[in-house]
Order: sequence, then structure tokens, then C-alpha cells
Amino acid sequence: MRAARDKIVTLFEAQARVAEARRAGRTVALANGCFDVLHVGHVRYLEGARGEADVLVVGVNADASVTRLKGPGRPVLGEQDRALLVAAMRAVDHVVVFSEDDVTGLLLALRPDVHCKGTDYTPETVPEKDVVRSYGGRVAIVGDPKDHDTRTLLRKIRGATE
Repeated sequence: MRAARDKIVTLFEAQARVAEARRAGRTVALANGCFDVLHVGHVRYLEGARGEADVLVVGVNADASVTRLKGPGRPVLGEQDRALLVAAMRAVDHVVVFSEDDVTGLLLALRPDVHCKGTDYTPETVPEKDVVRSYGGRVAIVGDPKDHDTRTLLRKIRGATE
């Protein structure tokens, strides 16, 4: 089994590994997110994404991006810690930290066969759907119903008393 740290790669390394997988006839999926406080919804999302292809690459938003997307006080965990937690999951093959607020650049660089999004989307509401379709990829909605989110979990933790 590969060590989690070995799964965290640069974009250039991810491109090389995706090209190698394709030469071997394997399909590639891309999932992405902030993964600020890992919870069961993330696990189910990433396992569902892995079921869509032979190789799963996960884009993890960089710290500055998470702050822009989620607001002050976020992320709770730094990008390297979040990347390591995601990489530790068996379903995940490669993790790339990316600084943009959306995953368009990563999609164009890697051109995955499948772009996986959670159940808070439909195939038609995925913001990057046109980018994915432009190079012949497809969008898949994976995971369980969006009954879990980091914001609610943090509210529970912050409101807890000992």
C-alpha cells in the first residue's frame, strides 16, 4: 500500500501519472473540494467517485481559496493536512492542491474521463459541465444525499460544552 504522502503530487506530476494510466488503458476520474473537516459525506463522495473510473485524482482547494469560498475562520485545517487526510483514503490515487476558486484549470490540465460532483448538484447544475463536455468527458453525480456538511459539523463542535 502506498503511503498517503506519496499520493500528494504537483499538477505536473498528476499530468504524468494520468498520461501513464491512459497508456495502460485505464480511465480517470477527478473529484474536488475543500475537505476542511473530513466527514462521512466526504468518504462516500470519494468512494462514489472512485467507482466511476480506474484512477481517482482529487483536487483539494488551497487555503486562500477556501477562505474566499467559505469565509473568515476557514479553513480549520491547512491545505497540507487536508491533502494528507484525503490521500490517506484507499479510494484516492493522487491528490493535487490547487489555488483557483473553481476546478476549471485542473480539468483542462488533466482532462479526466469523468468529473465527479456531490449530490448537491445535478448534471446540469455542475458549473464546469461545459468544460468537461468540450473535451469529450462526462459528469457524474456521486455520493449520498447531502445530509452532512462541514458548516453544520463546526457549529456542533463550537457549541459543545465539556
